[in-house]
Amino acid sequence: MAEPQRLITIKAALQQRRMPVYRKIIRWAWRLSIAMVVACVAVFVVISFAAIPSFRELENPNSALASEVLGAIDEQTGGKEEVLGRYFVENRVPVTYDELSPYLVQALIATEDERFRDHSGVDAKAVARVVVRTILLRDQSAGGGSTITQQLAKNLYSDRKFDGMNKAEKMFALAYRKLREWITAIKIEKRYTKEEILAMYLNQVDFVNNAYGIRAAAEVYFGTTQDKLKVQEAAALIGMLQNPSRYNPNTYPERCIRRRMVVLYQMWQNEYLTETEYDSLKVLPLDMSRFKRLTFSDDTAPYLCAELKKDVQAILETSEARKPDGTVYNIYRDGLRIYTTIDPTYQRHAEAAMAEQMKKLQTRFFQVWKNRDPWTYRGRETTPAEIELRKEELWKLIRASDRYQQLRPTFLGDVSDEIQEQYGFELQDSDILRMLADEKDKKTITTHVAKNWLTAQKAGQYRQIMDSPDWPVIKKQWSALQREIMVRYRKKIPMKVFDWNSPRLEKDTIMSPYDSLRYHRMFLQTGMLAVDPATSEVKAWVGGVNFKYFKFDHVRTMRQVGSTFKPFVYATAIAQQGISPCYQVYDLAVTIPARYQNFTTIADWTPSNSTGSYSGNLLTLKEALKGSVNSVSAFLMKQMGSTEPVRGLLNNLGVDSTARRPDGEYRIPKQPAICLGAADLTVWEMTSAYATFANKGMFAQPYVIKKIEDRHGRVIFRAQPDEGYPALPGNVTYVMLDMLKYNVQGAPGLRDLKSEIGGKTGTTNDYTDGWFMGLAPRLVVGTWVGGEDRWIRFLSLGDGQGSRMARPIFADFVKRLEADPSAGYDFNARFFRPPGDLEIEIDCSKYLNGALPAGDEEDFAPDIYNDQYSDQPSPPANSNAPAGTATRVKPAGKKPDSGFGDDN
Repeated sequence: MAEPQRLITIKAALQQRRMPVYRKIIRWAWRLSIAMVVACVAVFVVISFAAIPSFRELENPNSALASEVLGAIDEQTGGKEEVLGRYFVENRVPVTYDELSPYLVQALIATEDERFRDHSGVDAKAVARVVVRTILLRDQSAGGGSTITQQLAKNLYSDRKFDGMNKAEKMFALAYRKLREWITAIKIEKRYTKEEILAMYLNQVDFVNNAYGIRAAAEVYFGTTQDKLKVQEAAALIGMLQNPSRYNPNTYPERCIRRRMVVLYQMWQNEYLTETEYDSLKVLPLDMSRFKRLTFSDDTAPYLCAELKKDVQAILETSEARKPDGTVYNIYRDGLRIYTTIDPTYQRHAEAAMAEQMKKLQTRFFQVWKNRDPWTYRGRETTPAEIELRKEELWKLIRASDRYQQLRPTFLGDVSDEIQEQYGFELQDSDILRMLADEKDKKTITTHVAKNWLTAQKAGQYRQIMDSPDWPVIKKQWSALQREIMVRYRKKIPMKVFDWNSPRLEKDTIMSPYDSLRYHRMFLQTGMLAVDPATSEVKAWVGGVNFKYFKFDHVRTMRQVGSTFKPFVYATAIAQQGISPCYQVYDLAVTIPARYQNFTTIADWTPSNSTGSYSGNLLTLKEALKGSVNSVSAFLMKQMGSTEPVRGLLNNLGVDSTARRPDGEYRIPKQPAICLGAADLTVWEMTSAYATFANKGMFAQPYVIKKIEDRHGRVIFRAQPDEGYPALPGNVTYVMLDMLKYNVQGAPGLRDLKSEIGGKTGTTNDYTDGWFMGLAPRLVVGTWVGGEDRWIRFLSLGDGQGSRMARPIFADFVKRLEADPSAGYDFNARFFRPPGDLEIEIDCSKYLNGALPAGDEEDFAPDIYNDQYSDQPSPPANSNAPAGTATRVKPAGKKPDSGFGDDN
């Protein structure tokens, strides 16, 4: 018994000696525990207040949002503004929960987070499952533990990779990020509703193929909106969330179908689908017939959007349209909403009418040019210089191509660097071409300096280069570059080209880049603008035949206007004199002598008719305008004694008569030839001017942008529509309408329309440009048709006149509007006639039968649109009628004296 007692004593003694150690361990354990708690709290605080985005960042994550161009409200889309186009780096447009298909929500919850409605951001059961089955039991099929909220939280951070980390660093980073993710998820759940979280999550997913967010995904993959997705379509998109590239339905349809089946199964398991529905849906094929990668070319109105971008960016640069912090909005990233006047229904009908006519026209054009080459074709007046010009224009296109620009540094990179270092400018192709031309003719550089196309300093640098050892090197490398690019351009390769007869307007073929360039250059182009004259709203804008292949817009491009200019001459004459459109003039040659009265011509000018002869018949003014008789237009111009009255009227109609071309000449020349249309104007300007005729003589500048909002709905710009000002007297305006209506009486395509229609065709020399300006009481449409190059043209008046090329587009457009009740087009509207006596007789049976009372002698009053307006900018939009617009109208029936008609 003594031994055990002795052991107890020994143990007690040992325990007594160890007690301080135990106490020390306990104290350190407590310290460590407290330290861990403090550390956890500190980490939590740091993550919560430093590492987690603010609520503003959560609501507006750092992702680029596309800006949308919106049309006017369209009843076909349920009273919503239709998207006409987008500007984007990422094609992402956010949607709200209410705009989501219920199938999307059901599929998402069933597949990604079954207990989404029950947890507060972190699913404890899912976390426990991951710890036990995935980490401890190594069961990789157990699934993940992240909730939808956690996945949303994860998307807010960019540091999600472990590249360059060792194992310990990876474990620490994983723990830190997971803790941060949980805290962020909890904060999100406290700040937002479940519905908002679902919408935020789906808005941020990259579905590849330039589809960012669920709205773009629905459009790209299934050609619909996210609220109209079918069950199987919603399941396919939700299935992509696991790995968008791997389950891309366009690239890997079989994988996508298998993944879709998983989603449908989860929907069945969670009682969103019945077993019968699941069985029927899982066997459906994957319909990708509406798949389409969205690019700028796929916009409803791509030409409009391309041009509008310039206007929007100019607005955004103004101080009134900046962000609250003073910075400029980014049209590609800031999710702006640009509301326009464009009517989507009008736009569709305009595009359809254009395509219908241009397809027929192009077929005829290729028939005419079969076995002919536009670049070498010689007409009666074609000069060798013009043939050289055509070839040089082709070379310009080649040198502007990506192929050429990528090859150029190989040949000219080193010598360009030397020129940059020695002379301080980058050697361009235009520089080399000027020096080559001057070496040949010894005058190119001098001529360019004289015309202010080149500075004297630059000319001196050219001559120094040409005298330096670098010049032979430049010439050698230049020649080598031209030879090499042509070798590459002549090599046939597989490619896609534009084709009117193919379903998608393009076809696969084998062609050399050189032949492709010429092929596409031979397509006729068009520019078309539709305006409501009463509101000045632009209703439709067609800038070309196909934006993907032909990027150049023709609504704001200057082209010669031909006889569509003549109504301005007639309007000026009638406003000055109050003469009747029934007044008669002989169709005989008219000569305006050099420096006659106030003309500045240096030689006699005698225009011929388009037929090349004069009939000698006595024509009323309305008959002469309808027949585009040049001799009568020249007669009216001669009676005015100056171009200034017509130029003054154009100024009142919104065309700045002081504007000059790049060569320094006036855009509205001070030459009598303007009475035949020898002026270059845009479709926009012509349509604006003609809208005055349909708007009671009031000119108001058309507009497209109604307002611009930022992503939060804050209006940063709102248009102030032009109230307009009187540009023509009301009686003169109605007389012109009567003449324009007479112009199109019985015209093919127009005679069966229900609308009251007026209009004027125009055709330029060599049938280069074909125009038609069409008017209805609530619609004015300007249409131009022609080639990008002026030698891309028809070879006869029968094919190339405006009535053949442009008028059918207008006729078909109006016909489509009349047949479509949803367009809201009023074909019963009629032109306004001023009350009372017009004081200008428009009934030719009365006028020509002498039923009118005799009157005193009349003279022209050339000051009605006097000189002061031809040398000043157009009157401001909100101005009243300028002093020079007051007209002297004589009583009706007073025929002009012999002085008005004896010059023939």
